[in-house]
Amino acid sequence: MPRRSADPAEPERPENARRGARQRTAERRSHADRSRATRAALIETARRLFAERGYAHVPADEIVTAAGVTRGALYHHYADKQDLFRAVFEELEQEVTAEIAAAIAAAPDSATGMVAGVGRLLDICQRPEVVRIGLTDAPAVLGWQAWREIEARHGLGLITENLQAAARDGVLVPTPVPVLAQLVLGAVIEAALLIAHATDPVAARADAEQALLTLLSGMIAAR
Repeated sequence: MPRRSADPAEPERPENARRGARQRTAERRSHADRSRATRAALIETARRLFAERGYAHVPADEIVTAAGVTRGALYHHYADKQDLFRAVFEELEQEVTAEIAAAIAAAPDSATGMVAGVGRLLDICQRPEVVRIGLTDAPAVLGWQAWREIEARHGLGLITENLQAAARDGVLVPTPVPVLAQLVLGAVIEAALLIAHATDPVAARADAEQALLTLLSGMIAAR
């Protein structure tokens, strides 16, 4: 007897449908995992090379070779080398902000936290990686406006949050916190640049800390 061919209109069995769905989900996860791994490899490698030699002296081909990926993979995830640099800088800014936030959170009160945050920031500004990527190359590669916008996106919220906490504690003099936060951010960025470009970074750090603490003391309410 001839074998009956499968009816094309016959509905898919539930177990087959579930198996197919699981397979498609696994494939999507696998693709997402590979994409994340590729981006991580590119950022990690680019960050190391940019920190060692500077953006201008690291060609895109060297990054992809050292990362073990193809040039096509670079341009699949990032528009160009500048876009990859932006991702590196964003990651660095996230880490710096988290480290400063941890120092502030460890302080016993909001006033001490502000002082601790300033000190930790100035320490971070002496690190070669931060000087090269964050304070030297980033303004030149991304442009001053884009660099300040990224700095503000990561740092302004932290400054505002801690000034608001100081205001709630009665530590801060009555003042519009959003405006004060912008001014503090500007002062902090200028202090970081002074340290980064100083011939004597240690002395510049000490001077910057003294100046910033003088500014902070004017914000503290008399008790």
